[in-house]
Amino acid sequence: MAKRRLVAVVDDDEFVREALPDLLRSFGLEAQPFSSAAEFLASESLDLTGCLVLDVAMPGMTGPELQLELVRRSYDIPIVFISANSDEALGPRVLRRGAVAFLKKPFSETAMIEAVNDALDLGEDLLCK
Repeated sequence: MAKRRLVAVVDDDEFVREALPDLLRSFGLEAQPFSSAAEFLASESLDLTGCLVLDVAMPGMTGPELQLELVRRSYDIPIVFISANSDEALGPRVLRRGAVAFLKKPFSETAMIEAVNDALDLGEDLLCK
């Protein structure tokens, strides 16, 4: 099976959708932004995604709701959640559901790149099973 190396960034904040893919590309990663969970789910990139960087709070389907929808559809895509939310219980909850990392905004470039690389490595391991 082919490696899935695309990093999909799903965030309703335009600044994040522009800046984060640029950061990922500067580290040699392929990245594609999406403004909503629905846009990501409807895209042809769904089957190519090796890591999902996902905002928690978005209009329509939230990040945690997208996480559950992907499980329902049998997509095993490692997720790095990002959030400005101060809900202390949210991070552990999405991690228990299988997320690779939960980063609070503002996060460092190093933390993001490490989390995405961990997720991509995990995704490759899942493809080999």
